[in-house]
Amino acid sequence: QVQLVESGGGLVQAGGSLRLSCAASRNIFSSNVVAWYRQAPGKQRERVATITSHGDTNYRDAVKGRFTISRDNAENTVYLQMNGLKPEDTAIYYCVRLTAYGALIGSWGQGTQVTVSS
Repeated sequence: QVQLVESGGGLVQAGGSLRLSCAASRNIFSSNVVAWYRQAPGKQRERVATITSHGDTNYRDAVKGRFTISRDNAENTVYLQMNGLKPEDTAIYYCVRLTAYGALIGSWGQGTQVTVSS
């Protein structure tokens, strides 16, 4: 069972930056779609960004131009660079693998907390 471990969250002021990391126990990113999701208190979990095995990326409108997803196959790690953070970005962030059709592979991890103060 491949495990994904999220890290890099923290408390930051509005306008600040954070880089989240998603580390895998073995090389799986070169053959899978990887997605970052987030869940704010009292809200549904939402997809933030995805990256395919070919390096194609996709973002939800609310983070376009501020967030960048990238992948380092040698390090078995996917990153989410978050710039220009806003209080509404406050959430627990999770990374998961998806099939080509968007179905979840494996289970949700513990995530990493991002808190943006105004």
